[in-house]
Order: sequence, then C-alpha cells, then structure tokens
Amino acid sequence: MTYTDVFRPKVKPYNLLYDLLCLVGGTLFIALAARFAISLPFSPVPITGQTLAVLLTGVLLGSRRAGWCVLTYLVEGSAGLPVFAGGKAGIVYLLGPTGGYLLGFVPAAMLAGWLAEKGWDRRFGTAFAAMVLGNVVIYICGLPWLACFVGTERVLVVGCLPFIPGDLMKALLATMMLPIGWRLLKQLE
Repeated sequence: MTYTDVFRPKVKPYNLLYDLLCLVGGTLFIALAARFAISLPFSPVPITGQTLAVLLTGVLLGSRRAGWCVLTYLVEGSAGLPVFAGGKAGIVYLLGPTGGYLLGFVPAAMLAGWLAEKGWDRRFGTAFAAMVLGNVVIYICGLPWLACFVGTERVLVVGCLPFIPGDLMKALLATMMLPIGWRLLKQLE
C-alpha cells in the first residue's frame, strides 16, 4: 500500500478520475522540480530536483501509476511542453546527452514505487535504500548514454561523481519525510 492507495476513493467511477489527477499532479511535480536547473560549466548534465521528484512520485503513487506518470512526463516534454530541466522541451532534448537519465526515470520511479508497495517507505533505513537504489537505476541508464557524447573516459567525472553528494542529500530529505508521513496517517485513523 502506498500513500496514494490510502486516499483512493472507494467508489469505482471516481477511481479513474483519482488516478488521472495523481498522474497530472505527478507530472507537474516533476516539471516544477526540473524548472530550477543549475548548469555546471564542465558537464551537459544540470543539477535539478528531478531525481527527488521522480523517486518521491514513485513512492507516493506506486509502481504502475508512477511508471505511467513518468512516461506521460516524457511524452509532454517530447511534444514540446517546457517540462525538462530549465524549461527545455522537444524530442531533440530527450535524444541529447541527458536523454539516458530521463529515460531512466521510468524504471527508477517504478522500482521506488514497487519497494514502497512492499513497505520500504515506512522505516528510515529501507526508505533510504529505496531512494539510493532508484538513483542507481538512473545512473545505470544515464551514464552509458552520456558516454556517447562525452566519451567513456570522462563520463564519471561529468555525469556521476559531482552529483552523488546532492543525490544523497535528496535521498536523505525524502527518507526523512516518508516514515513521518506514515506515522501521521496512523494517528489520523
């Protein structure tokens, strides 16, 4: 069970509307997190809050809904909506140096969602592990793609190592929020 499941309407006709609202809300959350991008002079990969938003979306929505949400986000950006880092858009951006990371958002969100469905988001240690594993998936997808643009000898320096401290901080931030949220929900019962 995920946060989204807790609030899911019991009446069937409203389930589809609820899922659509969650999907739209998730894509807006990711787009907002991507809006504020910091460019690095040595890397084509900007610093954004996208990874945090993608992984939180996964945990909050669950694997299936999160997968659809991130796919929708990628389609929005590919179609020209300014949802990628710094308000960029277009299929060319998706096929550029950061395209592997963007495509990696889908399995990362699904993994984080699946782990949340298994209860990993209820305790600090497992919630942190879920966030870190999601980040690893993003790197696994992004680094080989980026290497096509910067070369294998530079890929870790421009696409991984400078981002690890920030990704760990984002994972820690998400980790602190998730178990507290479950405790608050328990108190409301």
